Parts: sequence; structure tokens; C-alpha cells
Amino acid sequence: MNSHEDVSKDVDQRISMVTGDPKRAIRVLSVPMIISMLLIMAYNLADSIWVAGLGPDALAALGFITPVFMIVIGLGNGLGAGATSLIARCIGAANKKKADNAALHSVILAVAVSMVLTLIVLIFLSNILLAMGAGETLGLAMQYGQVVFGGLIFLIFSSVASGILRAEGDVKRPMYAMAATAILNIILDPIFIYYFGWGIAGAAWATILSSGISCALMIYWMLFKETYISFSRSGFIADWDVVRAILMVGLPASAESFVMSFLGMFLNLILVITGGAAAVAVYTAGWRVVMMVMILPIGIGTAAITVAGAAFGARRYDNLKTTFKYASKLGFGIAMIVGLLLYILSGFIATIFAYSPQTAYLSPSIAAFLQVMFLFYIPIPLGITAGAVFQGVGKGLTSLILTVLRELAFIALFAYLFVFIFNFGSQGVWWGLVVGSAIGCAIAYTWANMFVNRLNRYSK
Repeated sequence: MNSHEDVSKDVDQRISMVTGDPKRAIRVLSVPMIISMLLIMAYNLADSIWVAGLGPDALAALGFITPVFMIVIGLGNGLGAGATSLIARCIGAANKKKADNAALHSVILAVAVSMVLTLIVLIFLSNILLAMGAGETLGLAMQYGQVVFGGLIFLIFSSVASGILRAEGDVKRPMYAMAATAILNIILDPIFIYYFGWGIAGAAWATILSSGISCALMIYWMLFKETYISFSRSGFIADWDVVRAILMVGLPASAESFVMSFLGMFLNLILVITGGAAAVAVYTAGWRVVMMVMILPIGIGTAAITVAGAAFGARRYDNLKTTFKYASKLGFGIAMIVGLLLYILSGFIATIFAYSPQTAYLSPSIAAFLQVMFLFYIPIPLGITAGAVFQGVGKGLTSLILTVLRELAFIALFAYLFVFIFNFGSQGVWWGLVVGSAIGCAIAYTWANMFVNRLNRYSK
């Protein structure tokens, strides 16, 4: 087991970085985070690309599974955010004992939640998919879902373990674990899907096996390599206040993923009504690319959770304001540059998802979707950063409220209006995303800006 008495210079430097200059901390933390998330999306994208070769029904089945998958992944990410926020605040307040205890509580919560959630999802998966309109693609969706949801413990635990390491500024090791996971998944996908003839279930087995590798690596690092956090039985003191502090951020953050997944289900249902499986396939393929762009501001926002938490714990509200402003500008600038590049290359990117004779006809629609989504990238970094700052200071409920407003009060509403009232057809869903997110993110940014300014004003 590691010992705090032997904390290396490298660990001290990470802690100094997290509690020091916010701009530098965000840059240092966000790059490995972005790389890690790009790797996650890379193997999700690989799933879509390889599954697309099985035909539009298989790609649509993956689209129906995705919202449910994002709910359970969101729960893991939420618990990870709760762990990051509390541990970072403890580090900012120089309370190592509480930081250790928070980390141990987070691991126990991850295991317990995984076991319960696996049972619930497997029992009700068929009914959920039917309610979403899976219809003729139900069999294919179940083949994928039963495998991937049976291995939820790997997916959730890896998110929480990454959150614990991120809190102390260690983002490189989670990145290394994710690199190994992504590479293995990309290699195994065609072997399991086509060579072994497992079809869509092969993509799920590749995901679970590679995620298990990630978990094994992080367990090894946390237990046998030097970290700021000490994992020892003597450091664990059952404390409901610690559990509550984790869940005060973790549950709302998880609920945000549920809200976004619910929106995905709602949009899929509209797409089924207006364009059938082909419309869902277009959205599924195009949205994978959109999420690749979204990783950039999300990675910066995730880094901001750690930096904001440390600043808030140390009562350095000037650093908190700097974190908010800098992360917003950085995320906006990078998302715009990459979004413009994808706009220019939209036609070429669309052919990647329509390389088989069965899906070639989808290419023009996928390209059109990607071009409209350029407008979606403009406000999103502002909303993401606002939510991250609220999570960092422990106000997870506020972040959840902002997400509900954006996803349900605005995006869902405008998608419905554009599709059924203004008769835009399936493209109404695309424009609903653009207009709804713009309004929701503007509100979130304004709210966070007022909060940060008020803290700075009252502290003087």
C-alpha cells in the first residue's frame, strides 16, 4: 500500500498545480482528459463504423441502445464527478484524511451501484427498448444490450477510479488506461463481429473486455503505485456526511445524463415517426461525430471541476472566477475551430458511415446533419463550463436544473415545434438541437457568471 509519508515530488507537484494558477491547471489537466475522452469516442465510433457494415437495422439498433447506455455511463461519470469534487475541495482545504475517506467511499458506492443497476437494466431492457420504438430492431438491440449491460461494473468503476485520480491532478494514468482500452476494442471489433460471426453482439463483447482491462490497470495504480490518496482499510471511517457530499454532486450529475438520454429517446421516437429506421441511422451516425467535437469543451469542463473545487475549498474565489472565464473562452475557441473543419469535411466524413451498399444512400443526409450541427457547437462550451463550475463547488442540483432547462424545456420543445408545427420533417430535430441549446446555454452561462461574481463581491 502507498503511504503519505513517502509522497514523491511528482505528487507534490500535482497538488501544487491543482491549487495554483487556474489557467495553467486547466491546460495541464484538460489535454489528457480530452485525449482520454477522444479515445472513448474512438472505440464507440469504431462500434458504429463496424456495425454499419451489418446494415441500417443494426446501426439503428445501436442508436436505440445508446440513450440507455448513456444513462448508466452517466451514473458512473456522475459518481466520478462527485468523488472529484469532494476530494478536490478536501485537497484545497489541506484535509488529506477526509480526501482518503472520500475516495474509499466512492469505490464502495461504485461497486454497490453497479450490482443493483445491472440487475434492474437487464430485467427491464426489452420493455425500455419497445417503449422507445425499437420495433423490428428489438432483437438486434437486445443482442448488444444484454452483453454490454451485463458488464456495467467495469464501465462504472473505471469512471469513478478516473475521477479519484483526476482530483489530485493525475490525469495521465487514466489516459494510458483508456488508450489501452480503445486500441484493444478497435482491434477486437472486426474479429468478434465478422471473423467469429457474432454480429452486433461482438461489438458489445469487445467493449466489455476492453473496459475490464482499464479497470485492472487503475486498480493496480491506486493500490501499488504512489498517489496522494491512500487506499488502506485503516483510512476508512463510515460517514454518511461523506456519502451525502459525494451524492450531492454525483446524483444530479448522473441525473443530467438521464435527462440527456431521455431527450435522446424522445428525439429517436420523433425520428421513427417522421423517417423510420433510416432517420434514426442518420442521427446515430452524425451524433457520434458531434460528440467527438463535444469532447473538447467537455474535457475542459471536467478539468474545471477539479480546479474549481480546489479553489472553492481554499476559499480562493478569485481563482474560481478565473477558472470559469478561462475555461469558457478556451472551450469556445477550440470547439469553433474543430467545428468549422468538420463542416468543410462533412461530405467525406459521411461516407465513412455509408461505406456499404446497404447504407450508401444515407451519406447526403449525414453530411447535411453535420453541416447544421456547426451552429450547435457555438453556445455549448459556455453551458458545459457553467455546469462544471457548479459541480466543482458542490452545487450539483443547480447544474442539474440548468441541464433540465436546456434539454427538456428548450431542445425537446423546439424539436417538437419544428417537426410537427412547422413541418420541417426529420430535420426539425436538428434545428431543435441548435435553437434549444443556444437558449439553454445562454441562461446557464449568465447564472454561473452571477454566482461567481457574487462570491467575489462578498469575499472582499
